[in-house]
Amino acid sequence: MLPRHWDWLSAQPGGASVALRKLVEAARVTHAGADRRRLAQQSADRFMSAVAGDEPGYEEAARALYSGDRVRFAESMVAWPADVRRHAMQLATAAFDDGAAEVPAMENK
Repeated sequence: MLPRHWDWLSAQPGGASVALRKLVEAARVTHAGADRRRLAQQSADRFMSAVAGDEPGYEEAARALYSGDRVRFAESMVAWPADVRRHAMQLATAAFDDGAAEVPAMENK
């Protein structure tokens, strides 16, 4: 941090420690949704890369995951084994802005 940041922090009621705790708490609340989406994306991406990286539609599924397109994500995985599709969708649920918990209907192949 720059000296002006430390000066501002030390001038806050309760000092730097209290000000930093309040700033961190405010940021946690403000960014909770984005953090949850990012963590879900990362988790689903790691799983998909390890288990389905050679499956048809993998790259499109990854793009859909990061763009928040639940329908395209599900459609891209249609040729994957059912258990892999289900687990990828479960991991990715929080990555989609709509927050819907249900998994879109997918053919059992």
